[in-house]
Amino acid sequence: MLIIVFLFGLAVGSFLNCLIYRLETKQDFLFGRSFCPRCHHILKWYDLIPLLSFVLLKGRCRYCKKKISIQYPLVELFTGILFSLFFIFHFSFFIYLISCFLIVIFVYDLKHYIIPDKIIYPAIALALFYQLFEIWNLRGWSSSEIRNLGYGLLPSLFLLGIILASYGKWMGFGDFKLAILMGLILNWPKVLVALFFSFFLGGIISIGLLLTKKKKLTSEVPFAPFLVSGTFIALFWGERIINWYLTLLK
Repeated sequence: MLIIVFLFGLAVGSFLNCLIYRLETKQDFLFGRSFCPRCHHILKWYDLIPLLSFVLLKGRCRYCKKKISIQYPLVELFTGILFSLFFIFHFSFFIYLISCFLIVIFVYDLKHYIIPDKIIYPAIALALFYQLFEIWNLRGWSSSEIRNLGYGLLPSLFLLGIILASYGKWMGFGDFKLAILMGLILNWPKVLVALFFSFFLGGIISIGLLLTKKKKLTSEVPFAPFLVSGTFIALFWGERIINWYLTLLK
């Protein structure tokens, strides 16, 4: 079953690559056959086997022989591994679905320094609907559950404060919207773990880029990939990290 889930993740990753490309080029991602972005040759089914086609073609288009972006196999492989971990950790179908939005946000912001509204708004709506449904259907309208959901949204105000204080120079408004999504996915207090690791990873990578002179102090660095990474860390290990931290305070 784990192998089936992994293969399904590879296929989903292939679809996400298609979605990312067609968002970039403003094409309809539901219709139209896949084609090489370089020579625009229509691809055959055997050119589209997730991961395997890239390996067999040695990373080059079968028709124009130009290099295929490493993004394609990496997204497929990461999605396959991620889905396998979700299966092992017994996560709900909601997490499988919302992770697709997070992967698209990760890659798109990394490439274009922007979080597309066509992705973030449906993701927020989906997460809000799911959380309200869970509270109503499984737990009843518990005041503690509603409070945790509300508290989960509070850290997004911290990011909003950074945006307003810097007039959008330090962080984009899309990061604020992503923080809202994180709060809806993780709730309180795991969202704090996600934000901590987001800023920690962002700081480490930024220092590395400065030391290697790949970026300057005035250079722009996309923050959504760190927010997404922090979200996945909190999903898998958030409760353990919180419990470990609380034992230190005793």
